[in-house]
Parts: sequence; structure tokens; C-alpha cells
Amino acid sequence: MEFNPDDLETKAIYKLLTGTIIPRPIAWVSTVDDNGINNLAPFSYFNMVGDDPPHIMFSTRRDANSNKDTLNNILVNKQFVVNMVTESLTEQMNATAQSVPSDIDEFDLVGVTPIPSVAVKPMRVKESPIHLECELVHHYFLENHKQGGACIIIGRIVHMHFEDNMLLEDYKINMETYKPISRLAGSNYSKIGEIFSVKRN
Repeated sequence: MEFNPDDLETKAIYKLLTGTIIPRPIAWVSTVDDNGINNLAPFSYFNMVGDDPPHIMFSTRRDANSNKDTLNNILVNKQFVVNMVTESLTEQMNATAQSVPSDIDEFDLVGVTPIPSVAVKPMRVKESPIHLECELVHHYFLENHKQGGACIIIGRIVHMHFEDNMLLEDYKINMETYKPISRLAGSNYSKIGEIFSVKRN
């Protein structure tokens, strides 16, 4: 079958792409508003952009032409933290995907512990073993959308935190202790399965 995206409803495009581009890492993004209220939400349109200097990107959908609290906070404060999601944090992460009023602190809502960051204002999730503190570098709103589109956020990593048991020698990540989860389609997630190596010539 073949499709021209211009001929499809947005929901159909969403299903095709989120079922095809898998697995996707999850950025559990913490921000803070001008009143000091913490916000915490997951985003699976997420990945590394570069390492020299280190940058990451994620995008947030704008359903019904409305910004999510995460986006509003970043556009105002220019800072955010990516807390990596592990198997033990699946339920709490999923609970922060729900839409709640902006005056609700999602850390309190799902029972995770806020701890101060080093270089940015937003709090970190203590229970997450890896945190990437970021400053906003660039944002871009997708054009020609039908229902609100999305906004791409690019942030420079200005500080990183790793629990000691996450690291092996020479800065390598210990996959046995990390145990990240990733996003599939619908309500499905995946764990790290069989790992195989292919050497480059």
C-alpha cells in the first residue's frame, strides 16, 4: 500500500509513524513555571542531536492548537531537565502523561522526589538514575499543520548526572543496571532485549 500524507487524516499518519519508527527513547522532561510549580511529562519524539557540543532534541505535539505546560515553561525559562526512564519508573512516567491543570505539581501527583539541579532551575527526579540538565538553544513550530502541529525543542546539555552503578570503565553505560524502557505504538512499551554486535570496517 502507498499513501500520500496529504490525503490522510492526522490520526492515520500518527498510527503509521508511531508504529513504524520504533523503539523510541523517552525523555521525561521536568520544567518549572514562574510561580515555582514543577511540571513533569514524557515525550517519545526524542533523541540525541550531537556530542560536540552535546545537544538533545524532543518535540511536543500541540493538540487543538494548544501548547503543553512543558513547552510554555521552556519558552519562558529557557531550561529543562531530561530524566531517563527505567523499568521501575514505568507507572509513574505513564501517570505524568495525563493532562492536568497547570497548577498541579506532577512530582507530587505521581509520588516522585524533586531534587535540585546544578546548572538549571527545574528539579530532577531523584528516582531516575540519569539526568541531563539542558538550556534551550532553538525551537521551531511545524508549519502547515491541521490541528496544531508540534514544536521541536533543541537543548544544549550543560550538566549530566549518572548514578555510580550506571557506569562501567571508560564512560560506558552498564545496560544491566540501566534497564531503560522505550516507546512503541499505542499503549505498548519495550525493554532492552537481545543485544548483538556488528563491528564496523
